[in-house]
Amino acid sequence: MNGKMNNIIAIILALLLLLVFSSIFIVKEGNRAFLIRLGDIVKVNDQPEIYNPGLHFKIPFIDRAKIIDIRLQSFEEPSSRILTSEQNYMVIVDYYVKWKVVDLVKFYVRTGGRTDTAERLIQQKINDTLRAEFGRKKITEVISGERSNIMDYMKTVTNKRASEIGIEIIDVRIKKIDLPQEVSSSVFENMRADRQRVATKHRSDGKAAAEKLRAEADKESTLIIAEAKKDGAKLRADGDAKAVKIFSSSYSKNKNLFEILRSLSAYEESLKQSNSTVVLSLESKFFSLMKQPK
Repeated sequence: MNGKMNNIIAIILALLLLLVFSSIFIVKEGNRAFLIRLGDIVKVNDQPEIYNPGLHFKIPFIDRAKIIDIRLQSFEEPSSRILTSEQNYMVIVDYYVKWKVVDLVKFYVRTGGRTDTAERLIQQKINDTLRAEFGRKKITEVISGERSNIMDYMKTVTNKRASEIGIEIIDVRIKKIDLPQEVSSSVFENMRADRQRVATKHRSDGKAAAEKLRAEADKESTLIIAEAKKDGAKLRADGDAKAVKIFSSSYSKNKNLFEILRSLSAYEESLKQSNSTVVLSLESKFFSLMKQPK
């Protein structure tokens, strides 16, 4: 009798423990949770009830807790072969993605709460974006630059798809872009030729710019010199006119004085050479001042 009673008590205790453990659930740090009751998501005020880290209760055997990791996730794509716009050149792209869940319910509905499913969808979208983007570019553009622009574009486009499954793309990084061995030599030779053409064009543009600057400088110099000559001629003309005016005014005031000065100037010019010989008549007007000074 006691044995049967002990068994019954043990069964009751086991059922109670099962009931207790079935009515609680624990959400760890970095996770969030929501409840599904009879196939429907439990809501409060028409919004899914989200449970933060800690100990929570649910209706045993009726409610199911769905716990979602909302920490930053990442995955790598080791090598994707992508064709460029030349169609006969293929590049090998290695990249990695960082993402996290931002909408628990949408993430669960679209992926079943599976991380691998979400990453497969992200990978598919990124590969499609890479093919579309690289398909518009030449291989030299892909290899030599614009990588940051491509990564920003990939992140923007992929986030549109990611939002549909309740996640956000935090970062997309291209780790490496390689060429298959069979096309490396020809591609780098083409790149070298392109660089040479660009350098030649830059030198040509530089020479043209220098010639233009010299022509403009010569033109400006010619204009400045012409303007200076014009100003100088005007100043000389004004000076000559003033001199004539002053001379005329002075001459009209004292004609005798000016005749004396002019005669003396003529004497000076005639006699300033030590070896000069001048033969003149004493009756010449040249000696008029010597004979009859006025």
